[in-house]
Amino acid sequence: MSVWLLLHLVGVVFFLGNIITAAFWKVRADLQKDPTVIHSTVKNVMLADYVFTLPGLLLIIISGIQMALTANWQVHGMNWLTLSLLLFGVTGIVWLAVLIPLQRAMIRHSAASMASGEISPAYTIASRRWAVFGIIATLLPVVILYLMVMKNL
Repeated sequence: MSVWLLLHLVGVVFFLGNIITAAFWKVRADLQKDPTVIHSTVKNVMLADYVFTLPGLLLIIISGIQMALTANWQVHGMNWLTLSLLLFGVTGIVWLAVLIPLQRAMIRHSAASMASGEISPAYTIASRRWAVFGIIATLLPVVILYLMVMKNL
């Protein structure tokens, strides 16, 4: 196994592992309906994105580019690599344009909920949107993982 492939796999584990784990902890916190627990959790979800998701993303991109160049893989035409890159781009857009702003909103709304002692409707709306777009942004990398392992198309 090459060093680049090992780095790529570590990046995938960090990236996918964190987004799946973060969703698990956030759902658990929401089910408790405790504004303090929710606020702590959504802040930690954002922190975990910086500590695990972002480094995983960088490892995936850097090692993926290096392996593609070394193997002389073509990205023109429709193949597993082109489709994977397209889905990866869509995932990035969803994270940057939707999920990160929603996470910031959930942090703000959960802080306000702590002051009132009740979960605010604004938090609930942001949380539901985060769940919907989070599912999309989690399933797309799972499809990419499948394409990368199977190298079909």
